[in-house]
Amino acid sequence: MTRFFLFFSLVLSSSLVQAQKIYSCNQAYEADIKVFVVNQKYQADLCVYRAAQKYEAQDNKGLWFFTEQKYEADKKIFFVNQQYEAKLLIYFVKNKYEAGWQKKEKQYMLY
Repeated sequence: MTRFFLFFSLVLSSSLVQAQKIYSCNQAYEADIKVFVVNQKYQADLCVYRAAQKYEAQDNKGLWFFTEQKYEADKKIFFVNQQYEAKLLIYFVKNKYEAGWQKKEKQYMLY
């Protein structure tokens, strides 16, 4: 009985935590979100840290792990060439602690 509750709690907690596994599409029509990378941090909706390992990408905090396969990703993105084409503006940061939402009103896009 204890094992059942332990298993149930693990399944429930894993489904509530939304990891940010991202796949970069080659075509805009394949993507869930169109993204543009800005040059300055203050211009961004989200500051993104590119995680080296899948386990580092946690919650909806800007810690992204880029997957090799589309089916492994939680969200599919397409990098656009012009800022006006994007729904989300991101800035890549060098340190994990710098990652996070600058404009929380757009946070729903990655749930």
